[in-house]
Amino acid sequence: MLDAAKTPPALELRNITKTYTVKQGLIGKRRPLTAVRDVSLKLEKGEVLGLVGESGCGKSTLAKILLGLEPPTSGEVLVDGQALGVQDRLALARRIQPIFQDPYSSLNPRKSIADIVSLPLRIHGIGDAASQQKAVRDMLDVVGLPPRVMNTFPSQMSGGQRQRVAIARALIMKPEIVICDEPTSALDVSVQSQILNLLGDLRAEFGLTYLFISHNLAVVEHLATRVAVMYLGRIVEDVSSDDLFDASAHPYTQALLQSVLTPEPGLGVPDTQLGMAYPNPIDPPSGCGFHPRCRHATNLCSAQAPRPVPHRDGHVECHLHDPETAMFGTD
Repeated sequence: MLDAAKTPPALELRNITKTYTVKQGLIGKRRPLTAVRDVSLKLEKGEVLGLVGESGCGKSTLAKILLGLEPPTSGEVLVDGQALGVQDRLALARRIQPIFQDPYSSLNPRKSIADIVSLPLRIHGIGDAASQQKAVRDMLDVVGLPPRVMNTFPSQMSGGQRQRVAIARALIMKPEIVICDEPTSALDVSVQSQILNLLGDLRAEFGLTYLFISHNLAVVEHLATRVAVMYLGRIVEDVSSDDLFDASAHPYTQALLQSVLTPEPGLGVPDTQLGMAYPNPIDPPSGCGFHPRCRHATNLCSAQAPRPVPHRDGHVECHLHDPETAMFGTD
């Protein structure tokens, strides 16, 4: 019998890099764009790992790699200790399912809700028509939708109802891992809280493991047990949710936390001191990718990329927290 301490993570990324070749302009040369840079990450069973960062930092590319929709340029993805590439795609789909950002574009507008939710069962040949219909009714009930919606179409439903349909479709196969790619960003604030509470309840009911991708730290704080902060294709901080929100270490994480809007009157829009410009991933900065926007940057930051160093129960990539380079100061 395997020791519990040796149980492999539900998902593991080892030195994942994804590079595209893009063309700038009509007559420009094709140049490499590295969307994910040598990322290593673990998602333990039963965990909710929040992956946060600005738009364009590589979060969705990482999700596509985990779902097998994009092959990495280099590195390896493991599911329960087995390489993703050697596993049967249908078997893998039973274990990992996605919930996408836009609940309308991710649902076929020409299909009824019953057809949409039952599609995975039909593809995998699970049960007959009667048992599939019962499974759909049961799953719709779990996500808070009445049986009468089975014969309706996505265009006849609200955004929150459509996202509940997307969740039902993802869970109809009873997967172990769910990749949630900004699942609430297209919804009204009042509906967001309902979907977040639903995802939390479903995690407890089905023993799910979530990778929750978002640019909204307030949303992540509500659900995540751990948080990985991504910047320009790198994971710059990876710690427990409590540690990150109580005492974040990386200057970029601190800036993201300062950017969260508060209902307190008179405070106005927060100044993150990040500026308006995001680095060009085709021509990234030398050294630390964050140094052009960092108020603590030194000459070392522009010359040498920081290494991951242990921090609390995770790691951080910053010279300020590296015992070998912190001596250079912050001025």
